[in-house]
Amino acid sequence: MKKKLASVSLLLLSIAASAQNTTTTSTQSSIDKPAYNKWSIELNGGLNKPMRAMTPGYSTESLSAFHADLGARYMFNPKFGLKLDVGYDQFQERKDTPEFDSKYYRASLQGVINLGRALNFETWTNTFGLLAHGGFGVSQLSSDKGFDGKDYMAHGIMGLTGQVRLSNRVALTGDLTGIVNGRQNHNFDGKGVPTTGSLDGVLLNASVGLTFYLGKNTKHADWYSEENERLNKLEDRVNTIETNLIDTDKDGVADLYDLEPNTISGVAVNTKGQSIDNNQNGVPDELESYLDKTYAKKGSEVAPTNRTVEELINGGYVNVYFDFNSSKPTNTSLSGVDFLVKYLKNNPGKSADIIGYADEIGNSSYNTELSRKRAEAVKKIATNAGIDASRLNVIANGEDTSVNKNSKEARQIVRRVTFQVK
Repeated sequence: MKKKLASVSLLLLSIAASAQNTTTTSTQSSIDKPAYNKWSIELNGGLNKPMRAMTPGYSTESLSAFHADLGARYMFNPKFGLKLDVGYDQFQERKDTPEFDSKYYRASLQGVINLGRALNFETWTNTFGLLAHGGFGVSQLSSDKGFDGKDYMAHGIMGLTGQVRLSNRVALTGDLTGIVNGRQNHNFDGKGVPTTGSLDGVLLNASVGLTFYLGKNTKHADWYSEENERLNKLEDRVNTIETNLIDTDKDGVADLYDLEPNTISGVAVNTKGQSIDNNQNGVPDELESYLDKTYAKKGSEVAPTNRTVEELINGGYVNVYFDFNSSKPTNTSLSGVDFLVKYLKNNPGKSADIIGYADEIGNSSYNTELSRKRAEAVKKIATNAGIDASRLNVIANGEDTSVNKNSKEARQIVRRVTFQVK
């Protein structure tokens, strides 16, 4: 029987090794078939107490060592699974009673019900759980100072396991299990024979241990809430839809469908969110019309578009703004970079200085470096948009002292990058 139990133990370990690489997969929607780990290994140690089938005059301590068990568990879903485990108990005499020494081995196949999920523990805790287990198996009893040979029998087993989740990979457990043997031919002490009928031996085990969860998913079925996961995934979908429907450049076309999500504020766009530029000169028609009306000399047939655009850029009307202590341009000011990029693409002989600024909050040398990082960030966007880096010159102008540094709003307008084209 020892060899058989050893073989079962090796089988459990091999199951665990293969299960470590097993991941629950889904062939349907992730909402319909969520993924969770199913395999676990359970290791426990504790105390035992033979309750029946003891020879008169022989007795063990009220709770005596030693008990140990090792099991592998597979959950078909978060509420039900199967467990194959092996156990070992040693029985010795209590002080001032006749001496004996017996050993009890078992192998059991048990069904497991996750009472924590069945009773909706997840509505009030994600730390504590409760499992019920029960099944049948085979046992062997041997005695070093009693009968000769081995006593083989069948048994029924049932118990409760409390769980404390330490992490997504490990849980602390406390277990109380009862075992009833059938056709037990010798008492647990090995000194006599049962007189109680076909259901002879009754054994209690109390143990603590660890459960190790195997698999590539985040959670094990023990702690997986199908309803919560379904709601979380639905919430993620709604958030994704809401994010995609954001209109960053306020042109009336959601970012999901916007091919130009940084359109200059106020210009007309087509159904794809692109600014309308019928003459393909890189300047939106609506802005070009405004420039013509504002800057064209009376009697001129053609407005000096490039000159007036250059005046706007060099005059500081085109800026890129930043949040406090950040070198990442705000989404709403990316149109400033887009304005410069379009101008340079339509004027290949031109180059530009990219000039960074910071407010006066903090160390001056730090702010100078921050202004350089801001200018470098804008240069990177422009080069990624197709402008040769040799046409772009970074200048770190450090702190802009032109505004009241005690004004939060005023500081916002100096955290910027400006341009000078030449």
